[in-house]
Amino acid sequence: MKFKTATGWLAAMIGLVFLLAVPAEANNIGVTNIALANQDVGAKTVNVAFDLAWDNSWRDAENWDAAWVFVKFRAPGSNDWQHAELSTNSADHKPAVNSTTAAVSDGKGVFVYRSSGYTGSVTYAQTKLRWNYGSNGYSFARGELVEVSVHAIEMVYIPAGPFYLGSGGSEVGRFYQYTDGVQSTNPYMVALEAAITVSSVSGNLYYASSAFSGDRTGVISNAFPKGYAAFYCMKYEVSQGQYADFLNKLTAAQDATRYPTNSDSRYTIGGTTTNRTATAPDRACGYLSWADGIAYGDWAALRPMTELEFEKACRGSAYPVVNEFAWGSTTITNLASPENGTPGSGTETPNPPTANCCYGNIMGGPTRVGIFATATTGRQGAGAGYYGVMELSGNVWERTVTVGTPLG
Repeated sequence: MKFKTATGWLAAMIGLVFLLAVPAEANNIGVTNIALANQDVGAKTVNVAFDLAWDNSWRDAENWDAAWVFVKFRAPGSNDWQHAELSTNSADHKPAVNSTTAAVSDGKGVFVYRSSGYTGSVTYAQTKLRWNYGSNGYSFARGELVEVSVHAIEMVYIPAGPFYLGSGGSEVGRFYQYTDGVQSTNPYMVALEAAITVSSVSGNLYYASSAFSGDRTGVISNAFPKGYAAFYCMKYEVSQGQYADFLNKLTAAQDATRYPTNSDSRYTIGGTTTNRTATAPDRACGYLSWADGIAYGDWAALRPMTELEFEKACRGSAYPVVNEFAWGSTTITNLASPENGTPGSGTETPNPPTANCCYGNIMGGPTRVGIFATATTGRQGAGAGYYGVMELSGNVWERTVTVGTPLG
């Protein structure tokens, strides 16, 4: 599942800071050296400072990867972790050298990415985000104990622009452009973010009937995200380490609802409430229901992608290849069992080396996220979408919001 974390943790007295850093988990992204500084008691703000690093970063003329950074806090005497309200003004945040910090309108997080063209590993020392704790309803005094947690998730920027729905092939529930009473094989171009009419009228969007495809009628509203507008998507599927991080910020009652009590299909999260760990933290997380995924997304201030955005992330601006996979061809090589290396170590490599997908439960469950991408693999070899999003075909299901019902 994608919404397209590694964490550092600290117990901090505002003005007097005690640090406890936790090793990075999931996707080689890490947050370390967290501190609170420059508190303004009158304005009820403080800077959350930290170091941020990850591997395999890039920025080119079309798109880039980024870290979605959000902050959680637990007030004195509280059992609940809350979402810190960050400044919505990018100028209030202080990016590290060679990076950019881009605020978002709801204040739930900040995107951090390279400020100019680059490919390789990145380290951004002492990025500072402005926390408007007054907006959270607090007036912390200097010396008051506040627990703060900083989380980062790797994302990929998908630029605005037209794209096609449907490959012109025989996919279940496939999209196509309706043509003169015939079930056309012509892909449908999404040329704007405006409303789209779905009907059996020539030129309109239509889709093949199946048990789950929907009613095939109506209007996809202006508000429904269609993929034409720019958006960010998680680079990898939610990992078991990331989901354990989420569970560790829940109350006992919440944990009981969101923790799958399974131990098969390569699911490795165990432990007790607030002390969940995954022995394979970089492995994609199975057993996530729709409700589990939505809860995780809400916790991370993300939303699920729509099925239109899914096709955009896969296909990009290219004209479709009939019955293509997410990497733009019909060539597929399944992963064999086991992977090369120690399973769960985070350093596993594909077996065979030419594998670009994991499907059919050949492994008995999912493999680590990003396993097919190396310094020498192209898009097909890496099993990547057009813009660099990994595992859009295979590993675990991508649950998307469909156009087939009014509420998705």
